[in-house]
Amino acid sequence: MAVFVALGAFLMTLAGGWTAQRVTDRRHLVLGLAGGLMLGVVGLDLLPEALEAAGTEVFGVPAALLLFVTGFLLAHLVERLLAARRAAHGAGEHDHRAPEVGLTAAAAMVGHSAMDGLAIGAAFQVGGGMGLAVALAVIAHDFADGFNTYTLTSLYGNARRRAVTMLVADALAPVVGAACTSFLTIPEPLLGGYLGLFGGALLYLAAAEILPEAHHEHPARSTLLCTVAGAAFIWLVVGLAA
Repeated sequence: MAVFVALGAFLMTLAGGWTAQRVTDRRHLVLGLAGGLMLGVVGLDLLPEALEAAGTEVFGVPAALLLFVTGFLLAHLVERLLAARRAAHGAGEHDHRAPEVGLTAAAAMVGHSAMDGLAIGAAFQVGGGMGLAVALAVIAHDFADGFNTYTLTSLYGNARRRAVTMLVADALAPVVGAACTSFLTIPEPLLGGYLGLFGGALLYLAAAEILPEAHHEHPARSTLLCTVAGAAFIWLVVGLAA
């Protein structure tokens, strides 16, 4: 049952990626919406889940928050190192985005989607009602995941083929995760730590890369409205799933 329900997440993820591809002539709106979706996912979905799951504190600070900051700093460090390497090999002044950063971010999205599948399977082990509720939340926000996975991969200069490959991997991840629950259980503190780390990295990409790029090309009110709409959509999804 869990695997069957996870197929809905598969289709919704592909729908999000397809939407990102079809609106290339409004790239600034795509990036503005993606930034809002990412901010909403981090602040309203990932971080609360991480804080609840991780539980423990390290020197007076929740472990999930420490990993959240660590993820942000790691994303910044990796991007700077890759940009410096490209500059040393003669990359142009405006060719500062390393494709590896986009692929790494997309891979993290795939990992997050796999965790979503595990959550669906675990919830169905508790009861059918809970499983359906969790599945509804996952399916609803997987549209944003697919949208962001394709946008992140292509924004950093990766070819369309790579972006589509990462999109398909992101779509398959919930199905694989749900299937794994028949013989695998992830400890809740480990899951919370991963969500915190991933949330920090995702926030960095949204705040330091996606949104500045969106407003640099077209500093229009419509771009800002798309960002607000993206965050509000995630709030709506979280609220309906509560």
